[in-house]
Amino acid sequence: MEFSNQTVVVTGTSGNLGGTVARAFAARDANVVLVARHVDAMAGVRLERQLAVAADLVQQADAERVAAETMTRFGRIDVLCNIAGGFRMGAPVHETTDEIWNLLLDLNVVTMLNMVRAIVPRMLAQGGGRIVNVAANAALRGTAGMGAYCATKSAVIRLTESMAAELRERNVNVNCVLPTTLDTPENRAAMPKADPSRWVPLDDLAQTIVFLASPGARAIHGAALPVG
Repeated sequence: MEFSNQTVVVTGTSGNLGGTVARAFAARDANVVLVARHVDAMAGVRLERQLAVAADLVQQADAERVAAETMTRFGRIDVLCNIAGGFRMGAPVHETTDEIWNLLLDLNVVTMLNMVRAIVPRMLAQGGGRIVNVAANAALRGTAGMGAYCATKSAVIRLTESMAAELRERNVNVNCVLPTTLDTPENRAAMPKADPSRWVPLDDLAQTIVFLASPGARAIHGAALPVG
C-alpha cells in the first residue's frame, strides 16, 4: 500500500483520528493535504510533503479553495478522506435543540458534501480516485440520547452508497468505515470506568482507511465497514 506520487486530502486533521490518518499516508510516501479550521491546530502534524489549509468546510467556498490550492501545489487529487465530524449526546429526540441538530448536520454531513462537490469533478477529469468517509457503528441503529448523532452518521452511509453507485463506472471508489468507540485521551477522560482495551486504536482505524484508499480495494464499492 504505497502512495508514491499520489496526493491525499485529509479533513479534520486537528483531531486525533485525522492526524493519525495523515501520518499513516505520509509513511507510505504520499503528498498529504491537511485540512482543519485553524492551521495552528495542526501543529502536531509535521510531514515532509504536506500542504496545510485552514478551512471551514461548512462553507462551500472554503472546500473549493482546498481543492484549488491542492491542484496548484500537487497537480492532482487521488484520495479524499472525510474525517471531519462531531459527536453530541444526552437529550431525547423530542428535546434535542435546533442548535445540536444543525451542529451535527454541519459537522457530519455538510462538510463531507462540500468536499465531494469540490473534489469529485477533479477526480473525474483525471480519470479516477478514491473516497473514504467516516460514519459510525452507532449509525446502524437508533440509540437513546443519540438520535441526532445516529441520524447524521446514518446519512453518511446512505450518501456513501449513492456516490459509489454513481461513480463506480467512472473509476472512483467510495466507501466508509463504521468505528465503535475510539481510544483517545478525551474518551478515556470522559469514561474513566470503561475498559479502553475494547475500544478501537487510532492506528488500527487509520490502517483500515489506508487500505480502502489503496489499489488493493479497487473492487470494493459502497462498503460500510465495521471497525471495532
